[in-house]
Amino acid sequence: MMNAKKVTAPSINIGISAEAREKIAQGLSALLADSYTLYLMTHNFHWNVTGPMFNTLHLMFMGQYTEQWTALDVIAERIRALGHPAPGTYKEFVKVASIQEVEGVPRATDMIRHLVAAQEATARTARELFPVVDAANDQPTADLLTQRLEVHEKTAWMLRSLLEE
Repeated sequence: MMNAKKVTAPSINIGISAEAREKIAQGLSALLADSYTLYLMTHNFHWNVTGPMFNTLHLMFMGQYTEQWTALDVIAERIRALGHPAPGTYKEFVKVASIQEVEGVPRATDMIRHLVAAQEATARTARELFPVVDAANDQPTADLLTQRLEVHEKTAWMLRSLLEE
C-alpha cells in the first residue's frame, strides 16, 4: 500500500486579510440566509395566491423568485471565493436570517406587505456589510451588494405601488 499524501489547498492571497475575508463571509452568509428566506416566501406566495389580482401576482412572484434563485448562487459562490463554506441548511439560515417565515396562507394584499418587508430587510442586510467591504477594499463584493440593493429596493417599490389606493 502506498502512502497517500494529504494535499492542502494553497493559501488565499487576493489582497484581503484572512480576518476581513471572514467578516465579509459572515455578512454574506446573513445575506444568503435572508435571500433564501425571501426566495422561499416568494415561491410559496406564487403557489398560494388567490383573489382578483391572482394572475398579476402569480406572474410577478414567479419573476421575483426566479431572479432571487439566481442570486443565491452568486452570493454563495462569493463566500466560497473568499475561502469560507457557504451555509446551506435551513438550520443555518434560521440562525442568521433577519426575516421571519410567514405561517399559513395570507390574503394577497398581506402577501405583498410581507414581501415588501422582506425585500427591505434583505436590502438592509446587504447595506450593513458595506463598511466592512469598503475597509477591506473588496470591490467584487461591493459590486455584488450594489446589484442586490438595486434589485431589492426596486422590487420593494414595485410591490408597495400595488398597495396604494
